[in-house]
Amino acid sequence: MGGSMGSIVGEKITCLIKYATNWFLPLILVCASGGAHMQEGSLSLMQMAKIASALYDYQSKKKLFYVSILTSPTTGGVTASFGMLDDIIITEPNAYIAFAGKRVIEQTLNRIVPEGSQTAEYLFHKENPPQQREMLLRMN
Repeated sequence: MGGSMGSIVGEKITCLIKYATNWFLPLILVCASGGAHMQEGSLSLMQMAKIASALYDYQSKKKLFYVSILTSPTTGGVTASFGMLDDIIITEPNAYIAFAGKRVIEQTLNRIVPEGSQTAEYLFHKENPPQQREMLLRMN
C-alpha cells in the first residue's frame, strides 16, 4: 500500500485539525503519501473533502496558521487536499510532488511528461514570479 491514505488516516488528520482549531494552535503537517487507497474506493477518496473542509474552518473561520512539509513522494489525494491548502509550503530537495504519476499522465493525455517536471524545484520556479523567487531564496 506504500504510504497511501486510507479512511483511518483521513479521520486522524481531521481530528488533529479540529483539535488545533478548538485550541487555536498552529498546524504543521508532514506529508509523504502515494495517494488514496484505491482498495477503499469512495471511502478513501472522501478523505480529501473531509480534510479540506476541516482546514477551511481552521484557516478561513479561525484565521489560524497552517504549514505543510512535503516529502518525497507527495502525490494523489494528499497533494489535491491538505498538501496544497496551506499558508506556507516547505519541501525537501528534489521531492517528487504530483497529483498523478508520470505514467498515468502520459497514458491519459497521450503526451510525454518532461523529465524533472514533477520535482519541488520545477514547481517552485513555475509557480513563482522571478521577484518572489528571489525573496524566497534569500530567506533560506
